[in-house]
Formats: sequence, structure tokens, C-alpha cells
Amino acid sequence: MARSIARPVAALGTVVLLALGAGAVAHAAPDSEVSDQAPHLPIELVQAIEHDLALSPDEYLERAELAQKLAEFAKIAEQQHPAAFAGSWLDRDGRATIGLAPGPQLAAARAAVQKQGFAVAEVAKSSATLQAEKKSLADWFASQPAEIASLVRGIAVDTLNNTLSVQVAAIPGIQLPGFVNPAHVFVVPAAAAPQPAPIPLVDAALTPPGALAGGDGFIASTGEVALRCSLGFNSIDGRGQPVNITAGHCNPDLGTAGTPAAAALYELGQLDRQGPLIGTFGRSNLEGHDWSIVTPDPGARGRFQNNGIRVPGAAPLGIDGVATPVVGAPVCKAGSRTGFSCGNVIAVDQDVLVGEHKLVDGFASSICALPGDSGGAVVTGRRALGVSSASSVADFPICEIPNIIGIVTGDRPILFATPITAILADNPGVRVRTN
Repeated sequence: MARSIARPVAALGTVVLLALGAGAVAHAAPDSEVSDQAPHLPIELVQAIEHDLALSPDEYLERAELAQKLAEFAKIAEQQHPAAFAGSWLDRDGRATIGLAPGPQLAAARAAVQKQGFAVAEVAKSSATLQAEKKSLADWFASQPAEIASLVRGIAVDTLNNTLSVQVAAIPGIQLPGFVNPAHVFVVPAAAAPQPAPIPLVDAALTPPGALAGGDGFIASTGEVALRCSLGFNSIDGRGQPVNITAGHCNPDLGTAGTPAAAALYELGQLDRQGPLIGTFGRSNLEGHDWSIVTPDPGARGRFQNNGIRVPGAAPLGIDGVATPVVGAPVCKAGSRTGFSCGNVIAVDQDVLVGEHKLVDGFASSICALPGDSGGAVVTGRRALGVSSASSVADFPICEIPNIIGIVTGDRPILFATPITAILADNPGVRVRTN
């Protein structure tokens, strides 16, 4: 049953970064402060949960918490029974499941899993075996002639199918290593990076002062180019100062981050007009992990001192912790282009080539996101999970089109995200604001 949750992430089609030239239609900017605590889920999030997941808000929260309990146990189980452990997931009915491979550790591992009340699924390969195969395949591609090595687009451990999922530009003209299942090798088009757009007109009067939360839009500008993105998680750095975590590819000039010449962030106003200065890029990264740490402008620091994520201009969800991606867990994203939308995690430990950049350690989910949603917050329950990085449907004007196509063909939209745990590990001292 667990293997029927979703198809392999490698069958996505085009994957593109989600930054947008600052010219698309935007929501109105916020005009009121965001509460630090939201006792109930925002109505916009409830609507997305019911529409996209067919779950009630309580079911969504319960599954999200169960996934984190499973993740905590799975970490211990993998350490204690490495030869047997083969991943963890929630099945379609929300049942917490641990995969176990045959061998001398199987009996002890099974007893430990069942003692916790989790289901056991017997599979052929352990996670350690799949990780070794993933590295071997990456090394194999790297050792091939350029015309073969350049074909790989992404490699992921497909936990549900207990195999590797491989994206390629074309089927190689030579035989792949024997441990690769040909049924899980998928030809996909080359990914494309976003194109910058002209600077919009400045009209700060359209954007009254107010709190800034995850999901609110901003324009990142160098003075020559501009990109539209979304704020991610409001956080605190090692000095106790407010910062925001968003996507690295939202910075139009990565090399100047943290310098006086760093690209500036402006609030996204009505009709996509550029509002007041809200910060600069303090640090940015786009190799391996896709993240930026935004340093608020001195006059805007108070606007970042909340733990909300939201549809721009609406009531927020208060973040109360940090989570680990779990296959099958329910997840939702907030973005300035498409607001809240939800899905399930379908792959973890995902590597993907996006343009000229290789992103690693990510997770994929069945969520629609469009250019302009980049950098926005991805959550499970009320916990921070990641920031939006790339999408399989970024060429569509609205989510309704790929959503309908997905219902007919089974090729649902996919959002690739960078885990917040990876971002925090890259930035010691930074912590996400919580209740």
C-alpha cells in the first residue's frame, strides 16, 4: 500500500528555479501587524488543506506530528540497525511505516519498530545500500566521457519503491550499472534558470508600514536587474538580530552578498510596484543548498520580529518548531504568487541539476508553485520544513492548469525544496523564530 503514494520524483519534466522577473500580478501588501501566535490555522491554509489534501485541519496536524515522531524514531533505528533500516514514510492512509531489509538485524529491528506501534514493510535493500548505490552511480557518471557524464539531471533514493530514481537528458548509449532499475530512469528536458526583468516603477506610498511574514513578496534589485521572490522564515542570528531565510537564487548578484554592494530587497507593492527598502542579502548560496540570509534594513528590523507565514495581507500561521522531511507527510507552502498550496513529501535526499547548479539533500513534494513563490516557506503542521527552490510546472500561468493535467495523467506538479535543517546547519547560530 505504501508504494502507491506517488510516482518517482524523477518523472517530473522540466524543473526550473522559481524566481520571477518583477512583473507578475501580486497580492496587496500587508497593512497590519502579524500576531506572534495564531491560535487557529488561517482560513486560506484550511482551504488549501481541504482542497489539495482532502484532509480536515485536525487530520493535517495529526499526520504532520506523526511524521515527526516517525522521523525521530527512524533516526535512532537507522543508527541501531543500519543493515536492516530501509527508510520511513506515511502511507496513503497516514500509517507510519518503517522499511526493513533482510539480514541478521531484521528480527531485532522488527521488534523495535512494532514496540513503537509503527508498521513494518519488508523490502530488498537497506538505506545504506541505496545510499552506496547513489554514490556509485554519481561516480560512474563522473567517470564517463563528457557526452555521457553531461546527461544526468538528478538522482534520488526512491524510498517507496526501494530503488534509485534517475533523471537524464537522454538514455545513455551504453549500459548503466546493474543496480539501476531501467523502469526508474526518466528522460526530462533541461532545466532553465529564470530571466531577470526590468526594474518596476518606485511607489512606496502603495505599501504602508506593517509586519513582514513568510510568503510576503519582495523585489530583489541590483539597480540593473530585479527578481520577484517570497520571504521565507523570520529568524534570529547568532547576535540576536532579526534575519529572514529565503532562497539563494533570489539574489541577482550572489558574489556581493554581505558587502556594501549587496543586492537590495524592496517590499512588493500593489500592481507589482516596488515599495520601501526592507533589507539586503547578508549571505547567499546556490551550490548544493539554495539559501539566502536577509539582513533587514535598520528601519525595517521590527517588521521581521514575528514568526508568521501567510498569504500576503492575510492572517498568519505561527511557526512553533523545525521539522524533518518524511515521505508521505503532509506539507504546505506559502508564496506571494500562488498563496498557500499543499501536497505530500514524495522524495527525500533528492539531488537535482537546475540550470548550472546542482542542488543536493533536498526534498520533493506534490505541490504547485510558480515563479515568484521562490524562497517562500514550506511547512508541515506548524513547523518549518524548508524553502521553495524549483518547480516542475513553472512555465504555467496558473496552478489550475497543471493540477487538472495531473488528475488526468498522474503527472502532478512537483516542488523541490531545500530543508530548513540543512540551511541552519550551513549557518551556525541562526535559529527560526517560534512561539
